[in-house]
Amino acid sequence: MTRTPSAGRPLKDTVHRNLWKRLATVIVFVVCFLAAKDATETDFGEAIANMGQAADFFSNLLSPDWAYFAKVWMPLVQTIRMSVVGTSLGLLFGVPFAFLCTSNVTGNRVVAMVARVVMDIIRTIPTLLLAALVVAFMGIGQVSGIITIAVFTFGIVGQLIYQSIEISDPGPVEAARSVGANRMQIATWSILPQIGQDIASYAMYAFEINIRASVILGYVGAGGVGVLLNSSLSLMRYDRVSLVILTVLVLVVIVDWVSEIIRKRLR
Repeated sequence: MTRTPSAGRPLKDTVHRNLWKRLATVIVFVVCFLAAKDATETDFGEAIANMGQAADFFSNLLSPDWAYFAKVWMPLVQTIRMSVVGTSLGLLFGVPFAFLCTSNVTGNRVVAMVARVVMDIIRTIPTLLLAALVVAFMGIGQVSGIITIAVFTFGIVGQLIYQSIEISDPGPVEAARSVGANRMQIATWSILPQIGQDIASYAMYAFEINIRASVILGYVGAGGVGVLLNSSLSLMRYDRVSLVILTVLVLVVIVDWVSEIIRKRLR
C-alpha cells in the first residue's frame, strides 16, 4: 500500500480523513448560514422579486448627470479644505501628545499611562458618532467636519508616532542625557530626527483616510460633498449620486497617487 513519505500513514486513510474534515466544515458553515438567515429574517425571494428595481437603480447610476458638476465642485473644494485643515490640526496636537505617551521622554510612567488611556479612548469613538456629537455642540457646517477630522487624526497619528518613538534608537537619547540635556532637548534633538520621516508618512496616510471620511461626515451635517451625496440619495436622483461618486473616486485616486510619490521620496 502506498504511504506518505512523512507521516507513514496510508494515503487512502489521509484522503478520507481530509474529506470528512472538509465535509464537516461545509456542514457547519451551512448551519451557521441558515441560523443567521432565520435570526435576521432574511427573505431571498423578496430580494429576487426586486431585481427589476435594482436594474432601474443601476441603469440610472450608469447615466451620470454631468451638468450637476457645476454644483459639486465647490463642496468638493470644501471637502479637500476640511481634510487639509483637520489633518494639520490633528498633527499639531498629536505629535507632542505622542511624546507624553512614552516614559522615554516623560520619565514618569503614570503620566505616560494616563496619556495612553486618553489616546485609546479617542481612538475607540467611531468617526460618525464623533461627528454627530460635534455637530450637536457646534452646529451644522465645515467647522464640525474639521474638528471631527482633527480629533480622528489626533488619535490615529498619535498612536502611530508613539509606537515609532518606542522603537527608536536609545543611543542618541543616552548620549544627550550624559551631557545634561533636559527632556525637551532630548525629544527635539535625539528622538524627533529619528521619526521625522515616519511623521511625514503618517501625515499623508491620515490625509488619505480623511479625504474618504470627510465624504461620509456629510451625512450628519459636517459639510463637504457628503451633504450633496446624502440629499441626492434622499431625492432618489441616482444620476447625481453617480456623478458625486465618480468625482470622489477621481479625487481619491489623485490623492493616493500623490501620497505614494511623496512617501517614496521620503524613504
